[in-house]
Amino acid sequence: MYYNLILKKGTMYMKKIMIVVLAIIVAFSCEAQTPQQLAAQNSKLDTTLVIVPSQNHSKENQVITRILLRAHYKRSDLNDSLSSVIMDNYLSTLDNNKLYFLASDIKDFEIYRNMFDDYLKDGMLNPAYEIFNTFKQRVTERITFALDRLNKGFDFTKNEYFRPDREDTTWAATTADLDELWRKRLKNDALNLLLNDKDWDNVVETLSKRYKYFHKTILQYKDEDVFQVYMNAFAEAIDPHTSYFSPITSDNFRISMSLSLEGIGAQLTMRNDYTTIARIIPGGPADKSGLLHNDDRIVGVAQGDDGEMMDVIGWRLDDVVQLIRGEKGTEVRLQVLEADAPSSAKPKEIKIIRDEVKLEEQAAKKKVIDIKEDGKNYKLGVIDLPSFYVDFEAQQKGDPNYKSTTRDVKALLEELKAEKVDGVIIDLRNNGGGSLQEAIDLTGLFIKDGPVVQVRNSNGSIEVGTDDDSTIEYNGPLAIMVNRFSASASEIFSGAIQDYGRGIIIGEETYGKGTVQNLLPLERFIPTSREKLGQLKLTIAKYYRITGSSTQNVGVIPDIPYPSAYDHGEYGESSQPSALPWDQIATSDFKKYDDYSKFLQILIKKHKERIKKNPEFHYLMEDYAFSREMRHKKYFSLNQALRKKERDENEEKRQLRKEEREKLYGMKLDDVDEVKVENLNVDDPLLEEGGHILADLIQLEHK
Repeated sequence: MYYNLILKKGTMYMKKIMIVVLAIIVAFSCEAQTPQQLAAQNSKLDTTLVIVPSQNHSKENQVITRILLRAHYKRSDLNDSLSSVIMDNYLSTLDNNKLYFLASDIKDFEIYRNMFDDYLKDGMLNPAYEIFNTFKQRVTERITFALDRLNKGFDFTKNEYFRPDREDTTWAATTADLDELWRKRLKNDALNLLLNDKDWDNVVETLSKRYKYFHKTILQYKDEDVFQVYMNAFAEAIDPHTSYFSPITSDNFRISMSLSLEGIGAQLTMRNDYTTIARIIPGGPADKSGLLHNDDRIVGVAQGDDGEMMDVIGWRLDDVVQLIRGEKGTEVRLQVLEADAPSSAKPKEIKIIRDEVKLEEQAAKKKVIDIKEDGKNYKLGVIDLPSFYVDFEAQQKGDPNYKSTTRDVKALLEELKAEKVDGVIIDLRNNGGGSLQEAIDLTGLFIKDGPVVQVRNSNGSIEVGTDDDSTIEYNGPLAIMVNRFSASASEIFSGAIQDYGRGIIIGEETYGKGTVQNLLPLERFIPTSREKLGQLKLTIAKYYRITGSSTQNVGVIPDIPYPSAYDHGEYGESSQPSALPWDQIATSDFKKYDDYSKFLQILIKKHKERIKKNPEFHYLMEDYAFSREMRHKKYFSLNQALRKKERDENEEKRQLRKEEREKLYGMKLDDVDEVKVENLNVDDPLLEEGGHILADLIQLEHK
């Protein structure tokens, strides 16, 4: 997600920055490394090498500590309580599934639990490095066991179960206990490959490569890598959006902020050994192809038509990035497990041609949909807004035609008014934010003037972002569509529209990201350093709606709620343990345009009655339920016949679904991009239902 700080009228209030929640972005221009090049880097590694902190890191540690305690929006006390959280964060980052450390290791580390507060103040790093060196030793022991155990084979007729997520379990008491955990893990990995038509020799070869590669990755850690992990364990104990970037990570961050990007156009994150799609960048190759979706897992990467497919399960995220990155016009092949597919499912192979992701391709777009409701036809304009963007460079150069969200949407609204639409839908689903000033200006297209957002700084002062333009571009019926991936500037805009009573909000609860970050290069604080330094991403302020309510944690609650694939505490700001709390300040002085609460009861009733008859909503609910079941499932059978039966049943359900839909619509769905039958948009039933809700609202207002 991207965030841009507010601009003060006439002058820059804060420097323009773009904040990325996820660690690595796969979208950018950098030559892809071949498997041979990666292997060559790993050819000489020392399993016994002890990593120690540098003297420079001690100084950086003290500077970071002072900044976090004095400049962060949340005033924290560095005490024994926070020290305990830091230790848990650090151990979780290294071994979140409790597969390497022994309970005896954790007992040995307990002497440090209430000491990290003192260590951070004094710049004492040795205990953190001692923990990492123990971790590295345990990784070597586990990989040695794994490679030996693979050669002995497994009994796949035995009824036993594997638990992939061990985050909430206890640490293994003995080496024998760890051996048993790893035997089941290896058996599960082998079974997944066998179910995808691999012979045993190929299974052993694939898994041996996978675990050897992970081992080499850990052995390649340098003192800077350990320092970054430790500093982030500290930073994230205060706030999930505060973090330390090492010099290399800082360089990647600067690349990611370019307005002209090359690659596949997707943000990645790591979840349980899987490289996972966190967000598809609008206008990029992945977005245009329609082949990748949020929460899909990349399990293999190959270059061109004939490159070797590399198994990347368990790889470090930045190494997967190295394989996926590449020059414009080159092809990358990916093996992908779809979001709701079990790990034993057969991955699909897709091809994507790397290309630039340009600003204009992320721009707002419009279309017109026809809705029939209660015997009357409605013509509705839909404006798809993937981000809140502005071409700052062109704007600062005085280019009169510079691109921005507000300018583009204004032009689209003029076109829709000329087409005499009955209402307008602004689609903010999956819009992670962007320029807050654009959110303010965009709100101004729908209101006369007045406050749009309040920003409270760490010193308690409050700045109000105001629309000063007294013109209204569009004053007709308006609906805003949001989902759990709508965040930051999206929440400011949709919250303001809701608070003014200017439109109706439809969809899921939004992300709830109501904090403001700034980037601080450490070289400002250590100007005499001869080494290249990293930077700190620091939370410095908080957003509030004009009612005084924070968007933090709770987000924007829709007027007409849609069902969600995610539980409330599973994804979003509220799922982060260290997230800043919701709170409230004084309301701004504003006047509502309308109050839609008088219509909500009947709108919700008609919405529920309609979706009961909509087969696509039934399919959607089934998908949500299955996805939730897969995410919450704790144990998986290691019996090959039973696992194959489960997989075949899931594939059979998918095929039956496809046949049902083809029979319902009387055509092969693979042969078309979009089907319209009795005003039902099969490609996007949520948008179609949003159109029906807006049509209902228009009818009620006329009555």
